[in-house]
Amino acid sequence: MKHTHRFQVSVTDKYLLFPYHDKSDESQISILDNKGNVIRQFHTRITDKPPLYYIKFDSAELLHTTVVLSIVTDLPLNSVTDIIKQSSDPDPTTLDDFRPVYHFTAPTGWLSSPNGLFYKKGNYHLYYQHNAYGNKYENIISTHAVSDNMIDWHTKNTPTHIGNINETHNKSIVIDKENIAGFGKNAILAFYTSCMSPYSIHLAYSSNKGKTFTSYTNNPILAYNTDQEINDPKVFWHDASKSWVMVIPTSPTISIYNSSNLKDWNKLSDFGVGISSNKGTWHSPDLFELPYGKTTKWVLLLDTKTGAPNGGSGTQYFIGEFDGKTFTADNTSTALWLDYGKDHTSSMIWHNTPKDKVTYIAWMSNWEYTKNLPSKAFKNAMTIPRNLELGTNGEQIVLKSYPVKELKKIREEVSEFQTQLLDKSLNIQYFLDDNQGAYEIILEFDIVDTKTQRVKFSLLNTEGERLQYTLDLTKGLLLVDRSESGDCSFSKRFSKKLITAPLQVEKKYKFKLYVDKCSAELFLNKGKTVMTNLIFPSEPYNSLQLSVEEGRIDITKFRVHSLHNS
Repeated sequence: MKHTHRFQVSVTDKYLLFPYHDKSDESQISILDNKGNVIRQFHTRITDKPPLYYIKFDSAELLHTTVVLSIVTDLPLNSVTDIIKQSSDPDPTTLDDFRPVYHFTAPTGWLSSPNGLFYKKGNYHLYYQHNAYGNKYENIISTHAVSDNMIDWHTKNTPTHIGNINETHNKSIVIDKENIAGFGKNAILAFYTSCMSPYSIHLAYSSNKGKTFTSYTNNPILAYNTDQEINDPKVFWHDASKSWVMVIPTSPTISIYNSSNLKDWNKLSDFGVGISSNKGTWHSPDLFELPYGKTTKWVLLLDTKTGAPNGGSGTQYFIGEFDGKTFTADNTSTALWLDYGKDHTSSMIWHNTPKDKVTYIAWMSNWEYTKNLPSKAFKNAMTIPRNLELGTNGEQIVLKSYPVKELKKIREEVSEFQTQLLDKSLNIQYFLDDNQGAYEIILEFDIVDTKTQRVKFSLLNTEGERLQYTLDLTKGLLLVDRSESGDCSFSKRFSKKLITAPLQVEKKYKFKLYVDKCSAELFLNKGKTVMTNLIFPSEPYNSLQLSVEEGRIDITKFRVHSLHNS
């Protein structure tokens, strides 16, 4: 039974701390000033048992005042008054053993899709779906983070409210450099979906670097007379047609619109009707141009919650032509995937990046099991930022992704291993002196014997846990086995025996692996094949094993860099 408890608290420290556990029932907390005005209201899951961590409320501006707490909960009053704490420091329990070192995570709570990415005056801006008050997919708001290098992020304390925060889906942001929309030169424009039925597309604008947004008075800018899901609009400038273009997933197709003023939009075409390689409903589209030889090609990037090659969520793409009105794919019969790992989806590129680079980040999780991950103080992370370019994989044009160069600047200790011919196995114990579970492995080798069937690379720890990669040259497959990588007990779909990707058989291989506490991101041959997978080892992997079945390889480079973040 729910009770409403109302009591006064004298604010004596910088933070109010509320104990949280995701197994508790939901409570509503209202913080009011002495005149009864609501300062903040949120839902969370407070507990009188040992908490997973504490929800923090920044009360610095309320120091030496008295506030009123109104809490609707099933806990008795004496429990509620006893469990709320004050502190000069954020909760130390947020230092989760699985929290990454150099990947972006929310300070606490649930994190999902990146959205509204843009670059302006030396800073990369990242908005993301966030529950600041718990580990579940609820109370979702848009939180804003800023970085000058895409590695070291600073999260803004104030949530960014764009429209009704209970009604919005992912947004797209552009900078209106020429004041086309009339909200001011260099205004930041956000396009978002209202998910209240019927669905509609709305516009908001900011004149203060994205700190706050004002809804356009003539919203919605697009309305649909349907209950069918409409989500994730993406807006970009198309130079050849001198118009703004919007791509919108309209389930099960992608609708394309254009506009001359960013407010009035015209329907041009649909993509995706009858395409057999569409294995799920599309989300988070991106349409962009990349150089290819002496010409260019257009890429349509799409995400699915189901239907990825190894199950669940993934990022699919099509390569083709775009004339400002219609996107025509070169091939629609075969699904192409940007990343073949289990944990890569909801990708999005940055708007207005320097030197016209196409740089993106993705959500590093999978809807099959994301709600059950064993991390405590945070839930989910982003991938490392990556650049995109076109290349070939045999006779086919493919989209390659590779880590941004800024990651090189966080290298610290390096362990270099001897180059050699290898026809059996190589074991290296304690490959870093100070191993905190965050490092980059660079391995390059040549196949010097055509009889070589498989090359295996494994990371191991003293608990007997293992993460194994196999290059199967006989079948043209890259195989990942994380079934014994650590804690896999929370999901049978997580502990799937083998995760596979197509492998182009070549004479030389460049193997680059980024490990960061709970993730392993492999880039093979400069991003021709990419695999992103979560792992939850009970301690860092501290030894590695390299082996060859039949034949032999010539190791030409082998080193490990520890990675840090300020």
